[in-house]
Amino acid sequence: MNWLTKRFGKAPKVDNTNPMKSEIHELQKNNVNNVNKKFLIVGLGNIGAEYANTRHNIGFKILDFVAQQQSLSFETAKLGAIAEYSIKGRKLLLLKPNTYMNLSGKAVQYWMEKENIAKENVLIITDDLNLPFGTIRIKGKGSDGGHNGLKNIQLVLNTTEYPRFRFGISDAFKKGQQVDYVLGEWDEAEKAKLPERYEIAKQIIESFALAGLANTMNSFNGK
Repeated sequence: MNWLTKRFGKAPKVDNTNPMKSEIHELQKNNVNNVNKKFLIVGLGNIGAEYANTRHNIGFKILDFVAQQQSLSFETAKLGAIAEYSIKGRKLLLLKPNTYMNLSGKAVQYWMEKENIAKENVLIITDDLNLPFGTIRIKGKGSDGGHNGLKNIQLVLNTTEYPRFRFGISDAFKKGQQVDYVLGEWDEAEKAKLPERYEIAKQIIESFALAGLANTMNSFNGK
């Protein structure tokens, strides 16, 4: 049973001789289509000025860039800061959880349920130590890779099958310095390259909504 069947029940057969049944069928189809046109884009990070420019907050920074390009303002809402815009009939809801990284799943689940968005239409943006700086990897499922934000999302949603966009921050730290590195700020060389990476990230988000996960993976992985 797929998620649409679970959420809306088995679609009734259309009875063209009964106008009321036909109308119900059309309403049901429209409801499904509206759900498919809504997307939850989640940038992972930690709230607070001390974390604002750290490597761990790349998810927040990417959404800030998208909001700036779209002339949007984030509004404080339950479990996060929210902004939204539409592109070619698709509604994109941008979420920066305010739960801190380790409880990201709580915010993701709440907004999925509130906006009636299936996990296939959720994109989680996160930093990744296992990728060189700026490297992009988009996948439809996978392990948490030791990332506490992804670990909590997996726990709360009870699945590893949700789209994620991993942004490489590299592993250029000495043994025992991982936490300081992840919670440290970008060096000057990295800062110079970030604007171009932000623009590509924006393209990825909109491609995900317009072209789907598979096409977005094919177009952007490795860039």
